[in-house]
Amino acid sequence: MKVLLVEDDPKVASYIADSLLGEGHQCITVGDGAAGYREAVSQELDAVILDVMLPELDGFTVLEKLRDSGNHTPVLLLSAKSQVEDKVRGLRTGANDYLTKPFAFEELLARVEGLAGRNRDSDDKTLIKVGDLTLDLVNRKVMRGETEIDLQSKEFQLLECLLRHKGKVVTRSMLLEQVWNYHFDPQTNVIDVHISRLRQKVDKAFNVPLIETVRGTGYRIADDVA
Repeated sequence: MKVLLVEDDPKVASYIADSLLGEGHQCITVGDGAAGYREAVSQELDAVILDVMLPELDGFTVLEKLRDSGNHTPVLLLSAKSQVEDKVRGLRTGANDYLTKPFAFEELLARVEGLAGRNRDSDDKTLIKVGDLTLDLVNRKVMRGETEIDLQSKEFQLLECLLRHKGKVVTRSMLLEQVWNYHFDPQTNVIDVHISRLRQKVDKAFNVPLIETVRGTGYRIADDVA
């Protein structure tokens, strides 16, 4: 990926940039909103990581200017604020995702790679495959080998989210946001219930289980399933 990082805290910026580089990605780093906007409109980028509290222009303003200019590069907002109102404001302004500080780099990476992957998907890329599982985005159909699996709407969205991040841990907060559009944790067992139902349909009758629980974090589907 080629990522633009707009972050005015040198320690945070260095941590994110070094970690992205360590994963083999390119990272352009700037420290204020005005410079961030200039870079975003002048570069071909896979994603932008945009802090909210910035000098010159704040993150919300940068995001609004980008969207008003017709720039649709995926944007992950970073903020020390955890209030629901700030998350809603960012998403309504045009952010694709929102992450509250402090955060684990693994979660930031999974979110950014997910955004960049969706952005790179061409219109004719309608199938997602792992092992003998195929998810057809156009016809809303799921197959394991020659067996068609009937999924409810949320189960399909849940499986799609896991597959788009295949090989990466998908946290519970990511699932709540991307499948149920909850930008806070409502202390519900909705994820556990739907993962259980999904496993019954996708894994139980087959030799190789696909959905792995990462204790205390979330779930993962490996990208190297035989």
